[in-house]
Amino acid sequence: MGRALARLCAPGDMVLLAGGLGAGKTTFAQGFGAGLGITEPITSPTFTLVRHYPVTGPAGGAGNPDRVRTLLHADVYRLDRVHEIVDLGLGQLVEDGGVALVEWGDVAGPVLGEGSLTVALSAEGEDDDRRSISVRAVGSAWASRWAALRDGLSPWRVAA
Repeated sequence: MGRALARLCAPGDMVLLAGGLGAGKTTFAQGFGAGLGITEPITSPTFTLVRHYPVTGPAGGAGNPDRVRTLLHADVYRLDRVHEIVDLGLGQLVEDGGVALVEWGDVAGPVLGEGSLTVALSAEGEDDDRRSISVRAVGSAWASRWAALRDGLSPWRVAA
């Protein structure tokens, strides 16, 4: 699902990942990065706060301003105050051809939420390989892409 979502993102997009410990946020980020063509390992940014991954595959390209050129993978779990999230400067970083995935995005929502897409992940029962995932747009930035998003994610849809 992360791969499919990555193909629908545009420069400047913020994707807020929500879910408890072990919900699959970093695994989702790995699939998202693969969807952008990133081949290097994507690891949790828990201790570095933000990792930058250049998109060099077909999804990226410096010659095309409409393509994502950088994946910013952030983790705000260890931040205590909302102003610390602002200090990361994610809004400015995505303005130059980037897309941001923010783990613990539900915490960052009040600061980064307008125009973002929230992906909430939760473990389903006793099965470690099953996740329940819901997607919700905040603001109108995704309105023109909502049909494409719904169609792109339809293979994973099980309920309304």
